Amino acid sequence: MEFQNDAIQEYLEQHCEPEPELLRHINRETHLKVPMARMLSGHFQGRVLSMLAKLIQPRRILEIGTFTGYATLCLAESLPGDGIIDTIDINEELEDRVRGYFNRSGFAQKIRYQIGNAIDIIPQLTETYDLVFIDADKKNNTNYYDLVFNKVRKGGLIIVDNVLWSGKIISASDKDTQNIREFNEKITQDMRVEKLILPVRDGLFIIRKI
Repeated sequence: MEFQNDAIQEYLEQHCEPEPELLRHINRETHLKVPMARMLSGHFQGRVLSMLAKLIQPRRILEIGTFTGYATLCLAESLPGDGIIDTIDINEELEDRVRGYFNRSGFAQKIRYQIGNAIDIIPQLTETYDLVFIDADKKNNTNYYDLVFNKVRKGGLIIVDNVLWSGKIISASDKDTQNIREFNEKITQDMRVEKLILPVRDGLFIIRKI
């Protein structure tokens, strides 16, 4: 299911902030050279993430699922001089490419990039985060959420990607869809947070810790 047709998507991209040159390069190279390129956030979603982050003015961000670093750099735009984004990915084959992109950006000194299993790494993190972006293997959304919750400050945001699952969330019954449906219901019933799904691209769950 496409939530916007190509013409509407193009219109949205024309009426938001332009895609920075490095991000345009990452977008293009990812689609040319990296498997599963559809996992990249892309221009419009990237601007949404950047805007949401700037609205809360975070000093500490955690990203679970770096992929090729596109969303990382969008989120890093919001950080002050002493700000840090911790980003975790399990795919070591992309490490050199992603570090190269980070080094070309103006944010390299603000990015702490770790390769490994986020389930193992998150408990070792000692920061209190203003914003967490979860965009990794969907079967572990609940585990990631539970692991990060006490590390998020009151009023902080947890943003989870792909919660509409190409529209399959409404009626499909496969295991992947069921996992996402159960996670979405968990958040809906969680009285510790305010919550809202934005139908941006594949669905962003915006979760604010009360």
